[in-house]
Parts: sequence; C-alpha cells; structure tokens
Amino acid sequence: MQVEKVTQYIISWLKEYASNAGVKGFVIGVSGGIDSAVTSTLCAKTGFPTLCLEMPIHQEKNQVNRATRHISFLKDKFKNVTSTSVNLTPVFNSLTEAMPKVDNEDDRFMSLANTRARLRMTSLYYFAGLDNLLVAGTGNKVEDFGVGFYTKYGDGGVDLSPIADLMKSEVYAIASFLKINEEIQKAPPTDGLWGDDRTDEDQMGASYDELEWAMNTIETGRNISEFHGRQKEVYKTYLNLNKSNQHKMNPIPVCMIPKKLQ
Repeated sequence: MQVEKVTQYIISWLKEYASNAGVKGFVIGVSGGIDSAVTSTLCAKTGFPTLCLEMPIHQEKNQVNRATRHISFLKDKFKNVTSTSVNLTPVFNSLTEAMPKVDNEDDRFMSLANTRARLRMTSLYYFAGLDNLLVAGTGNKVEDFGVGFYTKYGDGGVDLSPIADLMKSEVYAIASFLKINEEIQKAPPTDGLWGDDRTDEDQMGASYDELEWAMNTIETGRNISEFHGRQKEVYKTYLNLNKSNQHKMNPIPVCMIPKKLQ
C-alpha cells in the first residue's frame, strides 16, 4: 500500500463528502484504540471542525488515559479539534436496573455490552445534531466486511466510514505515518464494551493478522481442506464469524409486496 497517497486520498474524500453534504464537520468517538485514533486524525487533517467525544462506561483506566492523551495530541496539532467528555456510566447503570432479570446471564452480559455501544451511538448523534456534524465511523475492513465484529446500530451506526476499506495492518501503517502515540499503536485491540481488559482476540478466537490472512485467502478461492493445524482453525473461525454476522453486513431485508397484491 502507498501509505502517504492513501492517507491523502482519504483526507480528500472526507473533505469532498462533507462539502457536498453541506455539513460543518465531523464528530467521532475516541476510545484509546488504533482505529478511532487514526480516523480522528484523518478527520482533523481535513481542516473541518472535528469534535472528539469521550464516552466512558465503566471504562478501564488505561483505555481512558490513552483516549485523553490522543485527544491532547490532536488539540496540540490542530486548531479545528475540540473535545467533550460524557460520562455514560450513570445512564448505563439506570438502564441496567430498569431491565428485567433473565435466566441466562451470558446472554444478558452480551446484550448489555451491545447496549453500551448503542448508548455511545446515541450520544454521537446528539452532538452531530447540535452542530450539523457527520458521525465518522471507525470500523476497518476485517471488522466491517469480514467477521462483522461490531454492534448493529452501535459502532455500526455511522454516517460515513473512512477506513472501512483498509485491512487492520493497513490501519497500523497509516497510524505509524501519522505518528499516532506509540502506546496506542502497541495496545492490544479491544472494543471496550465489557468493563475489563479482554481483547478483541479473546472474543473472536483469532488475531487480526490471522483473520486478515483468512479473508485474503478466501478471496483467492482456496478451500479449507488445504490447511491444517492453526491455519485450519483460524480459517474455520473466520468462516463461522462471517456466516453468523451476515445480518450485520447485508442490507436490511425488505418484504417486497407483489404487484398483484397491491
């Protein structure tokens, strides 16, 4: 990948889209992870007003600290960057208490994790509505089109996706080019939805490098029977995640009424 040219292409794409949409700028949730750090920096480099939003919900302190330091990094470099912090923990707690108890606690924990992402999406659109901003998504190609590792109408609820055609390794390459804080580049990727230090790899059962390999391999048409050991395991993991999350990656199905019934 031609890192500098790709970076400039995304910045130009963002500027053109915002201009054509007639909006003031961008709002983005900054989590302390690599994807939001790269996306927020790309938005900042457009020169358009860029609002960085921190939205902790029982967040690990190291994640909060990384996000805070990244926003400071942006504000030091770009006069068009502002920030707001909204503590969503009390809102999340109130919502949790209002929900009825269920027998299966695992299902409840998963549903509540997705609820965190949806509270953040709601907050992003609140600020977007106040200042005529576009909500910039932070999903990369592996997450958005490979394994569907995001929350429908949560972090998947955005106006535009600047890095969704970049593999995770390409996001890291751009992060290095943009001189994103080293601590963010080295931090294990996590969605931050659980209030602990579990990583994306813990949840998916494979690293992004492995999933990227599987995604690229499948595009070549090679069959799972060609692989053994860890490669075969990763291949199966990718296929299972891809299949189970098609409902996120495909357009919402519409029941089309036959003409003869209209």
